[in-house]
Order: sequence, then structure tokens, then C-alpha cells
Amino acid sequence: MLTVSNLSLHFGGRTLFDGITFQIVRTDRIGLVGRNGAGKSTLLKVLTGFQKPDNGDISTPKDFEIGYLPQDINSQSTKTVYEETKTAFSKFLALETELKSLSHQMETRTDYDSDSYMDLITVYGEKDALFHMMGSHNIDEEIEKILKGLGFEPKDMQTPVSELSGGWQMRIELAKILLQKPDLILFDEPTNHLDIHSITWLENFLRDYDGAILLISHDKAFLNNVTNRTIEIFNGDIDDYKANYSKYIDLRKERKANQINAKKNQEREIRQIERNIERFRAKASKAAFAQSLVKKLDKLDIIEVDEEDVSKMNLRFPDAVPSGKVVLEVKHAVKKYGNKTIIHNESFYVDKGDRIAFVGKNGTGKTTLSRMIAGDLDFDGEIKRGYNVHLGYYAQHQAETLDGNKTVFETIDEAATGEMRTKVRTLLGCFLFSGEDVEKKVKVLSGGEKGRVAMAKLLLEPMNLLILDEPTNHLDMVSKETLKLALKEYKGTLILVSHDRDFLQGLTNRIMEFTDTGIKEHVGDIYDFLEEKKAEDFREYERAKNGNIPLAKLNSRAEAKKQSSAPHKPDDKEAKALKNKASKLENQISELDNKIEEFEKKLKDPESFKEVGNDPSFYKKYDAVKQEQAQLMKDWEDVLEQIG
Repeated sequence: MLTVSNLSLHFGGRTLFDGITFQIVRTDRIGLVGRNGAGKSTLLKVLTGFQKPDNGDISTPKDFEIGYLPQDINSQSTKTVYEETKTAFSKFLALETELKSLSHQMETRTDYDSDSYMDLITVYGEKDALFHMMGSHNIDEEIEKILKGLGFEPKDMQTPVSELSGGWQMRIELAKILLQKPDLILFDEPTNHLDIHSITWLENFLRDYDGAILLISHDKAFLNNVTNRTIEIFNGDIDDYKANYSKYIDLRKERKANQINAKKNQEREIRQIERNIERFRAKASKAAFAQSLVKKLDKLDIIEVDEEDVSKMNLRFPDAVPSGKVVLEVKHAVKKYGNKTIIHNESFYVDKGDRIAFVGKNGTGKTTLSRMIAGDLDFDGEIKRGYNVHLGYYAQHQAETLDGNKTVFETIDEAATGEMRTKVRTLLGCFLFSGEDVEKKVKVLSGGEKGRVAMAKLLLEPMNLLILDEPTNHLDMVSKETLKLALKEYKGTLILVSHDRDFLQGLTNRIMEFTDTGIKEHVGDIYDFLEEKKAEDFREYERAKNGNIPLAKLNSRAEAKKQSSAPHKPDDKEAKALKNKASKLENQISELDNKIEEFEKKLKDPESFKEVGNDPSFYKKYDAVKQEQAQLMKDWEDVLEQIG
């Protein structure tokens, strides 16, 4: 599908890529990993053509389509959510309109024998073939399905895009890419603006996606659930592993251990050769042999052990004086924005030592309640802090509130008080800022570096209640793990807002789920909660199936309409015929599976790819087989519905 050959790029006086080569095929689900600044986002920009490499080639088949979702977006669209999402079908709709125009011309013209009429027929045939290659679309149903999965409600469809936050605009761009179904999707931190429910939906969608995926993510669970291959960028080179993230970590450790052993064996061999050279060099009868050993030594390919960047934050939250037993008492707390109620008359207690996760869809009040508890937002009702409570609050966009014109040192020094004024450089060193780094202006720092500065400010005073709102945004894997370990050791009370399941696991024992109608409390870990939610969803589905709640709550309007009509129950003779038909379709689908596998073998094998990789007819045949199978699958599902 896509081949990168000897790609090199130098940026800002350093080498990002030095002659890297790799290939992406249709079945690949690749996680692109490496420390912040290694060049991951830059590589995606190179693959899309937004960034030109210094050397090397990127080759793709004809009409190869790439979808790219960057980390941030600022949409200038004046359309509604539905209208903007529908632009994903612009090529399909334009071609449909063109075909109608051509068809009308053929029907109304009478110069059947003219050359121009024959040309018209030829053009129509070519356009019609292309139209059918695009596949049929129930546009409204497809849009509704994708937007619903990404967290949009029916009431959101007519909302102007310009009124949405950057995170919700990003979801629209994601929806458009999923609807366009490109040959290769490039994702740069796709889960940053998604809640847990949308992330799990996206995982399920991508598992069945008919195309290749290359993604950057610091969400370990997402990487493990989606990817089957990992490419690590390190010191201008890449290492390629046919495994998901967790397996890649194990394989990398194994690889390094093998390198160390091989290096030791080679060094032993070199020392032996050098001793023999010294022994035989002075003897005339052995001079030729000694010279051959010298040549052997010169030709030896020296084994290098991969160096690892082991720098990581040295993070420990300072011990604070103990608080009273009741840390927070929330009584009838209400928060409205205009006519919209975000926090619905909530009352609960937070006890000393509680470790609580705030989870739920974006916009349901997690950040709002965090700000209310921190005293950063007015509200109705009462939130009382307990005896001796010292609160530390890390806001979701804390890093963005830093003064960009101040240096890293000035930012921390001005916030420090008392004894901490003498420990500013030591504290910054714990957060990987040393030497000249502390004199950098905040505005030139990366997102991860700004996050570390903001986190350092939180450690200037001992706190026995921590509220952290999305603290892992922009942190790399190593820094996230360091923060998690520090929070495990933290002695105080913790309220944590996060959509990162791997980060949350083992940190909390109470889950507060934010919904459109209020907060539901769950006891246990994040994965206990997710299993419970699955069971709830299944029970809701069963109740819907038995007619206890309207199906429209679970399905799109088109699906609800289809299911609302009472199906005809076949008699025994019809049922037998339908079962035979289903069996026949299953055999045909299986045969096409084998054909598709043969096509994909040729795409995966480097030698075969040289022959077929740039042959448009090969891809045309491949797509035709896949379309035929898709139609048979639809027919098979229809037959199963009739059987009941």
C-alpha cells in the first residue's frame, strides 16, 4: 500500500530521521511510539505531504487515499454539525449529481449516431463504474451512527460548528474521516478529546476497519486494543515490532538483553583475536596468519547496544498534615449555565483517604464540579471543606494558563514561598529541567514540557486533598507512569478526572459517573465500572427487545423504523429454504475470504509487492472481490433476519 524508502529529515539542527524504510499494508494497525520530540507527529505530516523530507521517497498506488487527524484543529466552518459531517460524502454526492446530469442528457438528446453522443455514453460508463466502486450509502443513517458513537446527541445535529469547543470540533473531523473510509488513517492522539465511552466505541469501530491505521497515542489501553504492530522512533532510526504496545515493551527488553549478551561474546572474541595477533606478529612463520587476523578484526561488524533515554521525572508529593475524617461535604450543589443545568442538586461526602475517579461523557460536569470544589466557580448549594484540609488543584488546561513570556525558573520561583524558594532548581531538576533549560521561555516549550512545569507548581506546598483534571494530557508514557507511581504513594485524598483507563487502574476505589441527569456512584476500580456498564447496556438492550422501552433510545431512526414493523415469521418450508440459502451464502463468503487472503499475501510479501504494488488492475480486482463479499454478507444478514 504505502512504502517509505530511505527517508531523511533534519530539523532545528538535529536529525529526526536518518534513512528510515518501512512499508504499510492494508491489515496493519500500527502504534507509532517514542519520547516527546522524537519526530512522531512530524512523520505523520511527511506521510500526508504537509512536510517535505530532505531525502527519500514515499510511494503509494494510484488513487490511494490518506485520512489525517492532527492533534489540534480550529474549524472556521459556518455549517451545522450535520451539514459539516455530510461534507465527508462530497465526492460521492458530486458524482451522483453528475451522473443524473449525464443521464438526463442521454435521455433528451436525439443525435444517437454522433461522435459526441458516443463520447457521452463512454463518460457515463466510466463515471457509473467509479460511482459503484464507491459503494452505496445511506448517508443519514451512516452519519447518525458515527456521530452517536462519538458522543453527539440528536439535539446537537443542528448546532453550528463555530459554537463548539475545539474538542467537539475534533470529533466532527474524526467522524468525517471514518465516513470517508480512506485506505490509510493517520491519527495523532485521537483520544485526547474523547471520553471513556467514545474511546471504547472507537476501539470497536477500528477493529473492523477495512484499511490501514497508523496512530500516535499515549493511551496504553487504546494502543493495546487497536494495534497489531509497533514502530518505535529512536535517535533518528526506527525499530519495527509485529506486536501491540505491551508485547512490544517485552520484546524490546528481550532484544536489548540479547544485544548485551551478543556484545559480551563479541568483545570476548575481539580480545582473543588481539591476543593472537600479538603472539604471532613477531614470528616470521606466523606473520601471514597474524595479518589475516588483523583483516578479520577490521571487517568485524561491531555490535551496538541500543541506548535508552532513561530520564524521567523524579516525582513525589510532599507529605502534608493529616486532615479530619470528612474531607468534603457537598450539599444540594447546583450549577447552571443559562437554562442548562450541569450539576443537578448533588449531595455526597468525601472521606479522608478516598480515591475517587470522575468519569462520564464530555460536557456532563466533571470539570465543572472540580472547579466548584476548588473554589474556582460560583454555584448554588454548599460545599464545605473538612478540618485542616489543604487543597491542591491541577486544572485541565493548567499548562495554558502559564505566562509564556516568563522563563521556567521565573514561573516556579515567583510561586514558591518560604523554604521552597531555596529549592527551586532542585524541584525543576526532578521535572527534567536543568542547566540552560530553566532559562527557556514557557512559550517555546512543548505541550508535555508545559505540563511538567504546571505539575511542578503543584508541589510547592504540601496538600492533603488533590484534585487533578486530566493531568496526563501531553505526558509521554514514561512520565505518565512516573506520575501514577507518585499518586499510588500519595498519602492524602485524591479526586482524579481522566479518560485514560490504564492510568486510572489501581489508583481509585470509587467511581462517580457523570450523566445528563446527575451523578451515579460505583464502588470499585475503573475496569469494574466498565464491566458493570456493559452489563447495564445489555440489560437495557434486552428490555428494549422485549418491548419495555422504545427501541429508538438505542438505535438510529432508520434502525428503529426497520425494527418497529412486525416481521413475517416463515413457516417450516420457508424456514428450510432460508437455512439452505444461508448455508450457501456462508460457503460463498468463505470462498471469497480465501481469495482476499491471497490478495493480501501478495501485498504483504515484498517480492510480490514489487510486481503488483503499482498495478491499478490488481487493486481493482481486489476491491471488486471485497465489494462482492460485502454484498453477500448483507444478503446473509437479511436471510438470518427472515429466519428470526
